[in-house]
Amino acid sequence: MTSTPLPPPDDASGSDPVFVPPPAAIAAAPFDTLGLPPAVLANLARLGYHAMTPIQAASLPVALAGHDLIAQAKTGSGKTAAFGLPLLQRLDARRFAVQALVLCPTRELAEQVGQELRRLARAEDNIKILTLCGGSPIRPQADSLAHGAHVVVGTPGRLMDHISRGSLKLDALATLVLDEADRMLDMGFFDDIAYVAKACPKHRQTLLFSATYPEGVVRLARQFMRQPQEIALPEQHEADKIRQRFFEVAPDQRLAAVGLLLRHYRPESTLAFCNTKQQCRDLIDVLHAEGFHVLALHGELDQRDRDQVMVQFANRSCSVLVATDVAARGLDVAGLEAVINVDVTPDPEVHVHRIGRTGRADRDGWALSLVGPNEKNRVANIARTNGFEPVWESIADLHAEDQPVPQPPMVTLQILGGRKEKIRPGDVLGALTGEAGFTASQVGKINVNDQSTYVAVERGIARQALKRLADGKIKGKKVRVFLLDE
Repeated sequence: MTSTPLPPPDDASGSDPVFVPPPAAIAAAPFDTLGLPPAVLANLARLGYHAMTPIQAASLPVALAGHDLIAQAKTGSGKTAAFGLPLLQRLDARRFAVQALVLCPTRELAEQVGQELRRLARAEDNIKILTLCGGSPIRPQADSLAHGAHVVVGTPGRLMDHISRGSLKLDALATLVLDEADRMLDMGFFDDIAYVAKACPKHRQTLLFSATYPEGVVRLARQFMRQPQEIALPEQHEADKIRQRFFEVAPDQRLAAVGLLLRHYRPESTLAFCNTKQQCRDLIDVLHAEGFHVLALHGELDQRDRDQVMVQFANRSCSVLVATDVAARGLDVAGLEAVINVDVTPDPEVHVHRIGRTGRADRDGWALSLVGPNEKNRVANIARTNGFEPVWESIADLHAEDQPVPQPPMVTLQILGGRKEKIRPGDVLGALTGEAGFTASQVGKINVNDQSTYVAVERGIARQALKRLADGKIKGKKVRVFLLDE
């Protein structure tokens, strides 16, 4: 690709994203509307790229114009071409220096992205693309870098290692891409991403792709992007993603009804709201007795215990979190599948705030409310205030008594050692995917605190992962590992 000079955006690091509505007819737009060179268009045709996907049509004009970009896009949406074409257009093939850097959460994704970029780069000879990930010896990677590369794709921890060793030099970098940013944040890579971003030239283009838009992504945008334009496709932001259902129950049926709802709808992640702490305690006793994996969030927890509860709920090793409105203030869990109002709140605004925690991004969510005979007027007030007609169903119609209790898909392992021992998420992921032999897809969120590290693994490998971590080493040292729940 020949180098294409682009106008640098105004230097407004720290500013909030600017939302840019996508064009109305985005699905059928051909690539030849982008002003790409004929050789690039011919290569796209050979590769079977005939018309742009929605995320490509929405983001390519913005990225090709040189703007920083935040795009909400899932795997399989065509996002690699959405950032690959702009970064390749900015390359000077005659200059053997790293001009584009792509950060991915896992080795598997990095290798997939690297392979696709090589296909897209066939329009120009001699474009060298390197993949740098943990789990492989670092010296051969450093030797490859010494011979020069145009594009580097890698995982945050390994890229950080190469930068700190001086083997990866970023003086010529024109484009930084953060792919699946929310997944990288889930795995605890914020500090590693920050380290890499700070090592890049200030005047660069940054393209961030994320399936969801949690607070961590907002922090990344504010710290490391310059007036980013945000692309969010309409189908990912339909207003009515929350399906509300109301169930009338007798006072003595209320707690047992929660278990029936959980068995019938079978959500992997549920936040159950009670109006009082005593109601929380009573519900937890009932659900525990039925075999549910449930934790409580209440004002009596100290910060350490609260953090541990939130880690287990957010990483899907606890399927039900029971809380009061006060305890859940500020709580934001990605992918929450259901909210159960064990008690109906008298405040319509609180009701909206409760149920608004589900049905986010491109996901649907359930909002299930149990209503006592003396709470019907509250439901009427909530419906009138928020302009909807309540859908009433009967608990008796669920027939869920014989359904097995759904189990959370993950289990949390606690490692004694954290930031103070200089443990990084990549060290834990490498220990599990290296000699331990597990795949990155079997490992969930990794949270590194000052003195402890929490890693979620698939329930079926929990005992095996515990033994292999305990028998192995992290950063050259033996560690103590505990199973928090099974």
